[in-house]
Amino acid sequence: MDEKNEETKKEQDRQVEDYGQLTLDDGDVRIHLLNIIGEIEGHECLPSNSKTTKYEHVIPQLAALEDSRNIQGLLVLINTVGGDVESGLAIAEMIASLSKPTVSLVLGGSHSIGVPLAVSTDYSLIVPTGTMMIHPVRMSGLIIGVAQTFEYFQKIQDRISGFITSHSRISERRLTDLMLETGELTKDVGSVLVGKQAVEEGLIDGIGGIREAFEKLRELIREQAGN
Repeated sequence: MDEKNEETKKEQDRQVEDYGQLTLDDGDVRIHLLNIIGEIEGHECLPSNSKTTKYEHVIPQLAALEDSRNIQGLLVLINTVGGDVESGLAIAEMIASLSKPTVSLVLGGSHSIGVPLAVSTDYSLIVPTGTMMIHPVRMSGLIIGVAQTFEYFQKIQDRISGFITSHSRISERRLTDLMLETGELTKDVGSVLVGKQAVEEGLIDGIGGIREAFEKLRELIREQAGN
């Protein structure tokens, strides 16, 4: 039994180290833990010294979670600066489409494309000192200055805004106002919401930490089991 427990512990450590993921089993419910940290890595690899969340790791794990008969819920811990828009939105869409109860917890920050990730779950929490940075899609690199290019970026922005407003209580008009705020971020447009502000604006459902996140997820799991 000790040898089996040791092997289980090693496998858990490997999951955390390689993928930032872990399955927790307290004998009553099994909860999958997804840790979204650093920068969301897309089709291009980021430097090896950067903390990243790789979407090619996360997407198959979410598919496996949906297919699993043993895992009853998903807890998403978020501390990200944002990253690849398409990859981040793909992960958010996957989380939102899961049939199992999901809860997110914003720890340090959930910036940029981290906002859709935070609101993609059935219920979202943020710690009192957690932050959410909201801004328009940024253009980087060589941009061809034609109307079609700007229309393309507007479509990306509309997809992100549409996802956020459909998975939270914030209105599209208020979200746009926060994105285009010019008096808060130096040399940039956008807004930073801290803890309670994110709840008051309707982006996040409540204030809390890891204890509240587990309590809420177990509550949702019990509700689903009772239906």
